[in-house]
Amino acid sequence: MSELFDAIDALVASRSPLPPPAERKRLRQSHGLTLEEVAATLDVRRATVGAWESGRTEPRPPQREPYAHLLKQLARLYPSPTTNEGGTPPATPAATAPSAAVEVAPSAPVVAVASPVPAPAATPPSPAAAPRPARGSRRPGAPRAAAAGSPASAGSGVYAHGPLLVLDADEERQVTGFGTGGLLLDVPARSLPALVEWALAEARVGAEKLHASGKDADPLLVLTAAACERYGLPAVLSDAERSAGRLPEGHQVIKLLERAGWKLTRRGLGPWARIYRPVTGGRRQCVQLCIPSWNALDDRAWGHAAKLESAELARVLGVYAQRVMTPVGSTAVSGLELMTALNPPTRAGEPDQDGKRHSEHRPGSLGKEPVDPAPCEAIDGHPVLAHLPRFHIRGPQERLFEEAYDWARDLTDAECMQPHLVGIDVNLAFGAAANGAVVGLDAPPEHITRPVFDPAVPGSWLVDLSHVDPNRVKVAKQWRDLEGDLLPSPFTPTGEHPEGPAWYATPTVAYAVELGYDVAPVEAWVRPRSGRFLDGWYKRLRDAYVATMADLKVAEKLSPGEFLEAMDGHKGRDPELGIVLDAVKMTVKGGIGKLQEKARGGNWVPGQAWPALARPTWRPDIRAAVIARARVNMHRKMVALAADTGRYPVAVLSDCAVYTADGPSPLDVLPYDADGKTVPGSFRLGVSPGMVKHEGTQDVLWGVGVLEQLGAEGKVANLARYIKTGEVTARDNGE
Repeated sequence: MSELFDAIDALVASRSPLPPPAERKRLRQSHGLTLEEVAATLDVRRATVGAWESGRTEPRPPQREPYAHLLKQLARLYPSPTTNEGGTPPATPAATAPSAAVEVAPSAPVVAVASPVPAPAATPPSPAAAPRPARGSRRPGAPRAAAAGSPASAGSGVYAHGPLLVLDADEERQVTGFGTGGLLLDVPARSLPALVEWALAEARVGAEKLHASGKDADPLLVLTAAACERYGLPAVLSDAERSAGRLPEGHQVIKLLERAGWKLTRRGLGPWARIYRPVTGGRRQCVQLCIPSWNALDDRAWGHAAKLESAELARVLGVYAQRVMTPVGSTAVSGLELMTALNPPTRAGEPDQDGKRHSEHRPGSLGKEPVDPAPCEAIDGHPVLAHLPRFHIRGPQERLFEEAYDWARDLTDAECMQPHLVGIDVNLAFGAAANGAVVGLDAPPEHITRPVFDPAVPGSWLVDLSHVDPNRVKVAKQWRDLEGDLLPSPFTPTGEHPEGPAWYATPTVAYAVELGYDVAPVEAWVRPRSGRFLDGWYKRLRDAYVATMADLKVAEKLSPGEFLEAMDGHKGRDPELGIVLDAVKMTVKGGIGKLQEKARGGNWVPGQAWPALARPTWRPDIRAAVIARARVNMHRKMVALAADTGRYPVAVLSDCAVYTADGPSPLDVLPYDADGKTVPGSFRLGVSPGMVKHEGTQDVLWGVGVLEQLGAEGKVANLARYIKTGEVTARDNGE
């Protein structure tokens, strides 16, 4: 009978009442106890106690009763104004009822799902607003405690734990998942297949779809080097594996996945890996892996993100995931995937006679099937050009050359007398150019001879623009004569004037008409079925950029002087958000570039298809239209400034223009009146896409030296390439 009473006592102890999570932390800190001291006494990990105090997990037997006793003793010493006569806070369902624990093997670490909490507000808190993970000394690989009261603790629902987890392992091979807002989760999985199962069944990680006809984002698990070793993966890839971009197919971890019924996509188990099972019963089962130590986070886009500690990396990726999307590869890949996520190719159709809905094409999308480009739009080696002789070089009359500016000229005598070179850079130039761009959708292009040019029809046009005088243009419906040869031509990326017929995208030809000239195309490939496919993509990236800049204390609607002051050292105010900012910018640029992804790998033969051609988003015509709009926008602003002030650029590189000036500030180049107004249609300082910021300032003597140095080496010196830092490196000058 005594055993029965002991069992009853144990059952009661397993439900020992506990104060709310915030009160637990207050009591511990009031007595000067550290997390390590409590954890050592209760024989648990430091991260476990931190999770109890954040409310992400609840203590279970045998630790629950002694932990409750500790808190009760502390409550007598440090009563709260809200405590009752017994010295403990009033019990609430969330405080007294243990959370539903996930069933795992007895020897495995226990993970508990958070207790029910109120539904989140309509606008969820931003991960950027969460307390930044504190820097401090800790043993390598040891996880930090979750931040009490963080946005993560207010989550609920199927994706209550956010879009991703950064997994880290300590010396005891215990794995902790770091989420957004300071979230910590104990990870019980002991193998990679078990980890994938846990992520889908119990972790509550993922993100809601960005469009009603789209699909939810797969859980993203970011494995640190320590977590890789814990799951049988190398901390770094060997030279052969790095060259192949993946582990060999016979690797033991891949065999484990195969035996468990999991599959890998064609890119295999590499820095970005997608592990999935075929859809069954309409249920998608897919988990994305990101391995920073395998160079998943390219420093050209993500800076030093791969070197961050786990909690900090979770914050960086979490902010990006909330504002852009859960990353699925490089920023370029994510930028391309974002287009489809915001504009899915299909939707659910009307119910048939049996009440079943079937997938159908979504108007305004690119559809599910790839579309071949026009011959002039295809890059060398494309199957539509397989009939051409080998090593045939196509000129402007055979190929569309719509690229960003790379133009420079010598300084005039008057410009050499000015002391400074000032660079101004357009914010998200390609994003701004994508906004409002009318592009072809899901139908192949139609060939027309002797067409009448229509600026509303996207396509490619063979037309002679050599009669357009770049120095005589219409500005505000009035003809203006500009100084000769001080502006680049708007029709070529080199800025050279065209010498005869050439292929141009619609925006370029439309600009010739805007400048006041007649055009007579010889032939064209047009796409009557068109739409503004990229508008939603631009808006999301624009909002991500502006919101991140606001977090860095660079707000919209600042005066020019206030804006320049706010931009001074803005990334240093929060280096982690500075990483996010750069990643957003590279998402824009890389996403547009991916529309014309080239063949990669030594086994490809010109004339044969490569994998990228199977995507509906392999669309060089859309890329050409966006780049043409960006280049035209740049020229339009330069013309407006030159016509009003007589100032001309000395170099232009993509979205950066360099001017000589009497002072070092952009305000010495761009005229502003007392009301903060500048030349209409020209460059304006500000944070919004399409406006400009200060790129850098150097001495004119420095610029003359660079021109002489590279000119003596037989290279073209574009000062816009070096204006930011003033350093001319071998990589910059083409070596």
